[in-house]
Amino acid sequence: MVRPTQQLHPPREPAPPLAAATVLLLRDTPEGIEVLMTRRSASASFAPGAYVFPGGRIDEGDRAAHRIALRRPTQSEQQLTQAVAAVRESFEELGVLLAHHEDGRPVSTEEVAAMDRSTAASAIALADQCTARGLRLATDELFTFAHWITDRDLPKRFDVPFLVARMPEGQTPTADETEQFEPCWVRPADALARHKAGGFLMIFPTVRTLERMAAYDSVDALLDACAHRADGEGPLFTSCPRAGLLRGQEARYMERDSPYGELALVCPDGQIVHALDWQSEAPVPLLKNVQRLTAPNPGAMTGPGTNSYIVGDAASGYIVIDPGPNDAGHIERLHRATGGDIRMIVCTHSHADHSPGAAPLQALCAASKPAILGLPSAPTARASARFAPDRTLQDQERLVLHGPDGTTHTLRAVHTPGHAANHLCLVLEEDGLLFSGDHVLNGSTTVVDPPDGNMNAYLDSLDRLDALCAEGEVRFILPAHGYVLGEARAAIAYLKAHRLKREAKIAAAMQRLPQGTPEDWLPLAYDDVPERMWPVAARSLAAHVERIRQLAQAR
Repeated sequence: MVRPTQQLHPPREPAPPLAAATVLLLRDTPEGIEVLMTRRSASASFAPGAYVFPGGRIDEGDRAAHRIALRRPTQSEQQLTQAVAAVRESFEELGVLLAHHEDGRPVSTEEVAAMDRSTAASAIALADQCTARGLRLATDELFTFAHWITDRDLPKRFDVPFLVARMPEGQTPTADETEQFEPCWVRPADALARHKAGGFLMIFPTVRTLERMAAYDSVDALLDACAHRADGEGPLFTSCPRAGLLRGQEARYMERDSPYGELALVCPDGQIVHALDWQSEAPVPLLKNVQRLTAPNPGAMTGPGTNSYIVGDAASGYIVIDPGPNDAGHIERLHRATGGDIRMIVCTHSHADHSPGAAPLQALCAASKPAILGLPSAPTARASARFAPDRTLQDQERLVLHGPDGTTHTLRAVHTPGHAANHLCLVLEEDGLLFSGDHVLNGSTTVVDPPDGNMNAYLDSLDRLDALCAEGEVRFILPAHGYVLGEARAAIAYLKAHRLKREAKIAAAMQRLPQGTPEDWLPLAYDDVPERMWPVAARSLAAHVERIRQLAQAR
């Protein structure tokens, strides 16, 4: 856990989310799925003027209405209550009633029209109307597609499942002209295009839900995905978004979006104050004791540039991690950001975008005389990646900065060969941060380039880092390229699964072309990667081929 004393922004308690439910009514067309949407009142307290799906708050009456609600064996009490609320709201707002007669007959348009929508705000009143007509709510036909929890920064928040159901035949939606207006059927792709063009206002959860929905070519396919979810009843995805500033504007992100972990670290309570723009002129504060300065070396292999991290404060002095390439401007900015009070310089490995800046930075800090620490490059390293530290860091060795007030900042070295033979990571023990160098990246997978790179060692090192996460020592990963990663263990698990999946494709290519060469296997194994990246992919393919052959010999 990050120490509260190191957080940049004062803690605050986000507004508690209110229970609600939404239903996406669907129909098939020759062009694909269409979903029923409606425009909210311009005076609404939440999302005024936006196109949404019918829905609203859950109340106690929704539970009482279980008596007329049909239920699947796998549907929980909570899911049934959510489905009742969604049915009630769709009837109140759009005059669409998901219900059947006791004998299974559909409800006719005339029967729906004869019912009093004004009482539908109460599930009990709706239940009474249905009972009088011998109707049961078709809540067994609603499935959970998504689960959204409104962003922490908003004053009014909701905890809402997005349910999906097929539109009843023969019914025509009619807006209540109070809360909702202009019901319309629209293909997800068209709604997204109109929103992008500025003519169809939608809020973030609506946009992202439609993006996921656009992947399905029929209502049956979508409902089947929900009904046969691998983990049983529940949403296909869950999200509580976070927001930051990009080019001066608010930008929102889901958990799998690359900036999400950084926002969770810097603004855990949802404050919209953190700028996500990549810039190399000044350090970006992540915590009071951690800053990131990105070198101006963006590219296909470096992403937005190499991240140099500054750990410590003015009272304790600083440790610089990965001073980067020998770029005079970048080195000068590191010196200026620390006031020259650098106690140690640590290189995670010897590659040309990580370690060459160490010696010139050391020369600038004559007063503090920082030692250059790391692991010396192995004989297998390329000529451009030769590195000899002043002192070799031992595995599990601790580097400690002491402040006069008793505050400490402790970095522990963890040897993690794989990307390079001399690669190491650093754990900031007091705050649960992992400085991962190139071993774990955000937005891409690292290259494992034999002979200095080794796939067995890389996977073993991932397991070692995973053990740190499992023991609760690490939650956030600060990579040498890209934003901070949150949920460290999930990030590591994803990387390992990705590597093994790629290895399976390479093994299949080798079996398909047993007399082939790596050049023959590459297009088969990396057919999902742009061809311009194949020369880079060929390096990791070689590492996988080496491992596959070793495993085969061991059998």
